[in-house]
Amino acid sequence: MIRTSLLTAVFVLLGWTGLLAGTAVAQSPSTHQHSFGGAEEWAQVFDDPKRDAWQKPHEVIQALALKPDAVIADIGSGTGYFSVRFAHMVPKGRVYGVDTEPDMVKYLAERAKRERLTNITSVAGAPDDPRLPEKVDLILLVDVFHHIDNRERYFQKLRASLKPGGRIAIIDFRMDSPDGPPKSARIAPDRVKSELKTAGYTLAQEHAFLPNQYFLVFRPAKS
Repeated sequence: MIRTSLLTAVFVLLGWTGLLAGTAVAQSPSTHQHSFGGAEEWAQVFDDPKRDAWQKPHEVIQALALKPDAVIADIGSGTGYFSVRFAHMVPKGRVYGVDTEPDMVKYLAERAKRERLTNITSVAGAPDDPRLPEKVDLILLVDVFHHIDNRERYFQKLRASLKPGGRIAIIDFRMDSPDGPPKSARIAPDRVKSELKTAGYTLAQEHAFLPNQYFLVFRPAKS
């Protein structure tokens, strides 16, 4: 099951890292099912231009070296921070923005229409299944990995959603980052590598240019 990572993002983007570090709010039972209705208001936080300084979305997308007709799944897309950027970079492709929060799904669909991004499709995913309508070239998970339950099973299932040569990119907070969720909630990159190996993947690339996060790219292992 994917637990929403959006509450964590609120603390990070607002700079309330001291409060976040001192509590387990993002992982507490009371916020496990936190509602993110009112996406218009949340968008002011999630899409704050100040996020670009540390998230480096342009550099992330460049590093992924996507073809103009690539098909991409942005799992945990929220208000479309990455989905919209992908849509501009793959004009002949397709972007599936996947979220389990209905209001976020609705918001992204309306945003895509408003911004005339006809190559974005907003998808209502399930906690254990992104419900992708077709196979994709890339699956991106930003600050989502540590919110997924039964990860081995989840990523084993995701293999069926990848085209031949398809990749999974995982970006999440480093253990030593001053920002992000409580350290007790973080997952070290070595553990991510180990879990993805168990799920049937091999590490293809590891990028080190993000100041707060690790950036790992995997491919399905050859049989």
